Amino acid sequence: MTDATTSTTATTATKPLSQREELIPVLAEIFRAHGYEGASLARITEGTGLGKGSLYYVFPGGKDEMANAVLSHIDGWFQREVFIPLRESGDGEDAMAGIDHMFREVKSYFLSGRKVCLIGVFALVNVRDRFADKVKDYFVDWAAALNDALLRSGRDADEAAGWTEEILAAIQGALVLARAIDDHAVFVRTLDRLQQRLQATNV
Repeated sequence: MTDATTSTTATTATKPLSQREELIPVLAEIFRAHGYEGASLARITEGTGLGKGSLYYVFPGGKDEMANAVLSHIDGWFQREVFIPLRESGDGEDAMAGIDHMFREVKSYFLSGRKVCLIGVFALVNVRDRFADKVKDYFVDWAAALNDALLRSGRDADEAAGWTEEILAAIQGALVLARAIDDHAVFVRTLDRLQQRLQATNV
C-alpha cells in the first residue's frame, strides 16, 4: 500500500469520527428544542444540514444512537467539570470550595436557566426506559460526588443526604419552573439561595 493510499484511508477513517463530534452539540440543541419524539428526521436533517444518508453514515444506529451520543457527551462534560472536582476537593473549606465550584459551573452550563436539562427531559418522556441506564448513572454519580463532598465539609450522614436530595431536586425543579414561566432569573435565585443557606450552616 502506498503512502498516498494510507493517507487517504486514514482520512476516510477519521472523517466520520470528527464529523460525529461536531454534530453532537447540534443534535443536543435539536433534542432540547423538540424532545426525543419531536426530533423527527426532517428536523434533524434541517438542523444539521445533512441528508438522511449522511446522518446514517455517521450514526448507523439512527436516532437512538444520536440520543445516546448526546447523553454520553453531556455526562462527559459533567464528569470533567462537576463530578470530578467535587470528588477531588479536600476536606472542610476545600470541600465547600468544590461545592461552590459546582454551583458556578451548573449556572454557566444551563445558561442561568435558559437551557433545559436534557437528561432530565429524557427521564420524563415515554422513551425513558430506552435510556434508563445513562439517565440513572448521571444522577447517581452527581448525588454520590455531592454527598461525599458534603460529608468532607463536616456534615453528618443524614444532613449530607438531605442536602444532596434538596440541591439536586431544586436544580431540576428550578430549570423546569424557569422555562415554564419564562423567567430565567428563577433558576439563578434558587441556586443562590441554596448556596447561601448551605454556607450559613457550614460547620
